[in-house]
Amino acid sequence: MRKILFWLFILAFTAALARAQDAATQQQIDQINGKIQDLIEAQAAQGKRLATLEKSINDFQDKLNQPAASSGASADDLKKLAEQVKELAEKQQHDNDLIVKELEKLARGGGIPAASHKQPSGSNDNPTTPSAGGTGRDKQNGYYYPLKKDDTLSAVAKAYSAELKNKITVEQILAANPGLDPNKMPVGKKIFIPDPSAK
Repeated sequence: MRKILFWLFILAFTAALARAQDAATQQQIDQINGKIQDLIEAQAAQGKRLATLEKSINDFQDKLNQPAASSGASADDLKKLAEQVKELAEKQQHDNDLIVKELEKLARGGGIPAASHKQPSGSNDNPTTPSAGGTGRDKQNGYYYPLKKDDTLSAVAKAYSAELKNKITVEQILAANPGLDPNKMPVGKKIFIPDPSAK
């Protein structure tokens, strides 16, 4: 009887062991099946991406193989562009006309902006002319100087300071010539150089 019980016990133990092994094996099989399924889905997604890329490449090749004339502007496009250019040119001409009119107004208003200064006549009251190139002494205590090529206000001030032996500053010249832009010195424009010694 003991032998029978012993063999029954061994048989039950072996069956339990086999069941445990089967469960572990089944779990491993399920995991492998899941991984295989993931790989199949990833491969399908990659196949879709490759198909999309292939289609894009084919589209680009088709565009490159089309005749070059199709990528150019049409006659209507060129006509519209010509009209826009013409319109811009007309606006620019209108702006230029306005600028010329304003310049003419300024010229008619007198070349010398300082109204209190008197333009010297052909015969100067005082013929003393500084070596800086002034046109002569003015009754309003100063000199008119016609600008020359490459003149700067500092060079003119320095030349008059040396000639008159009395320092003239750029600030004094600018104060005597309202509206004068030291960066735009048109040749021939007469500027007033105040005489600092005269009060």
